[in-house]
Amino acid sequence: MEAINLFAAIFDMDGTLIDNTPYHFKSWQALFKKYGKGELSKQTYYTQISGVPIIDTLRGLFPDRDESGLKALLAEKEGLYRDLYAPYLAPVNGLENFLTELKNAGVKMAMATSATVEDINFILNKVPIRDDFDEIVNSTMVSKPKPNPQIFLKAAEKLNREPANCVVFEDSLAGIKAANDAGMKVVGITTGHPAADLHPVDLVIDDYSQLTVQKLAALFKEQ
Repeated sequence: MEAINLFAAIFDMDGTLIDNTPYHFKSWQALFKKYGKGELSKQTYYTQISGVPIIDTLRGLFPDRDESGLKALLAEKEGLYRDLYAPYLAPVNGLENFLTELKNAGVKMAMATSATVEDINFILNKVPIRDDFDEIVNSTMVSKPKPNPQIFLKAAEKLNREPANCVVFEDSLAGIKAANDAGMKVVGITTGHPAADLHPVDLVIDDYSQLTVQKLAALFKEQ
């Protein structure tokens, strides 16, 4: 039990708690098409857009827009995404039971996501897991987005845990890089990338159904 009491679990949201990445991709495709930005390939989306704050991507795509124009585009993009995803919104298989198991074992938990507050509420109002998290850290609380490790370091600080005693759950390449650069253990989930592309990680999962607190605690045994 000692290792369990020492480590904390930090979860990304999009693609990690919920398998919504295909719907974000479709909404970006629609935005690219509407504004004549060309075809958006899956490769470009998964390597350059997924896991990065939306406003940062929009700033690069629309350098002529002022902040109010960018915010309007963000609202449009998020509206497209919510309309597409709302009928299918569900947690990744096994998530709710796993979070309950972690909580019952006394593991501190945080969500650390690049998503907007509106998007976080959109998910957590439908999936009843908000109370499982001791802290929720969003992109407005940090100055540097993933792949910078700042958001994960902020989450560890709020949980009062050393980075070396934290494990991050991530689906995006930007998030995995951020977690590694934070000096944390990493569990990759294959909602957006095949297992071979998720590296370096300490563990790869397809969902949470086979994961236990003991398997996570074992990642810290060699410390």
